[in-house]
Amino acid sequence: MPSHLFADHPAQPPEPGSVDALISQTRRLRGEVDAVRRDTVVDDDDAQGRWQRALCDLAVHHLDDLGQHLGQLKEGLPPVPERIEAPQAGPELGPEDRQTRVGSAEWNLLTDEVTWSDELFQIFGRSPEAGALPLDELGSTLFSEDQPLLTAWVTACLVDGRPIDGEFRIVRADGRVRTLHMRGEPVIDSDGCTASMWAVLRDVSELRRSQRAVRESRDSLQRRREIAQTEHRLAVELQEAVLPPWRGSLRFPHGSTGSLDVAAHYLPSATSALIGGDWYDALELPDGRSMLTVGDLTGHGVTATSGMAMMLGALRGMAMAGIEPGPLMGWLNQLLETSVQPALGSAVCCCYDPARRVLTWAQAGHPAPLLFRRGSGRSLVPPEGVLLGATSGASYGQAEEPLEVGDVLVLSTDGLTPRSIEFSRTDGTERLLALAPRFSAARSAQDCVRMVIEEFGESEREDDACVLVARVGG
Repeated sequence: MPSHLFADHPAQPPEPGSVDALISQTRRLRGEVDAVRRDTVVDDDDAQGRWQRALCDLAVHHLDDLGQHLGQLKEGLPPVPERIEAPQAGPELGPEDRQTRVGSAEWNLLTDEVTWSDELFQIFGRSPEAGALPLDELGSTLFSEDQPLLTAWVTACLVDGRPIDGEFRIVRADGRVRTLHMRGEPVIDSDGCTASMWAVLRDVSELRRSQRAVRESRDSLQRRREIAQTEHRLAVELQEAVLPPWRGSLRFPHGSTGSLDVAAHYLPSATSALIGGDWYDALELPDGRSMLTVGDLTGHGVTATSGMAMMLGALRGMAMAGIEPGPLMGWLNQLLETSVQPALGSAVCCCYDPARRVLTWAQAGHPAPLLFRRGSGRSLVPPEGVLLGATSGASYGQAEEPLEVGDVLVLSTDGLTPRSIEFSRTDGTERLLALAPRFSAARSAQDCVRMVIEEFGESEREDDACVLVARVGG
């Protein structure tokens, strides 16, 4: 257990310099161990010398692994997406399993004598009284699929004089499964025949379990990253397919006095990674009026954009059918309430009659449109309306506002300003109203949109936003 002095200090990733130092130390130690291994002279009858050389071989092998892992640590892991679940832990290990144990064995082919170290008996979970296992019985402890592998290794070692360097899994008498790494060599007698085989076996179960957890975590992160990238691409494509394709200014209705010059723009979030359910739209209706709308659904990604597509499609259809803004909001509320994926939304919908120059509008928990006239601006007084999807059977009021030639109407979603202590919805409204003199001097709705982008486009927004500007013509 770590000291209580460090209990309130979370572990920090190592500094690059410290990792470089560890890599240098590992390389230096590897060279020193390799030098000891080369200088070790082993006679055929020197069991102790063979054991020491085997340990040197094993140490070099694991120092190479350590150097590789430190190199990966230096390169760093890829960014971790939010809400990544940690891999499930393996079975609880006893104190004896947490230790890395190394045992040795020698099988004398001339006398059939088998010598195991005490550590090897512990690794196999076998009592010394039961005796060491001969080579022809060693395979009985292995997984069935690993038995042919060990047979091939032992045959190649005894017949062809090839060293053994590999891993296999055993099932101990207590039912525990262990992974062993085996390094062995034949001992050749004076006649050139194989007299015995010695081996060093290391229990690498916990090491392989940790490596498997790292690999599974890496694969999980990669899968989640690919899924996130796919969902983001689908959300972008869906948004681009649903939002109006027009760029620049539009005139509604065409060729009519008192028509509207309309322009709009979508402003992504600061990271561009969160595609939300914001929308804007302008539509010429069969009766000669024009429909203007902006809105926002909660959430991000494909779910939010698909919900936005559903809402905007329904809104367009009902507007074309002649449903007034107030009742239209009521139908949208019922649609969102009964949808498969519940969400909340806010919206404002306006119908402009060019013959009367009157704006009829309704809102559902959304910022009211801003009206700019002769160098000053104000927020329209909103009729009654709650968030879409919040209350079953909610009713929505409707208001009218007479407009004049040269008036500028601004509709926006509340993601236009960053959500921080410094900025609030009121601050965003004040910043928009401060643009009144510039709006009055603007020649088109598109010019007004550019002014809004200049004012808000570089803000560190946590959410995306939409802005729509309509200018009343003569």
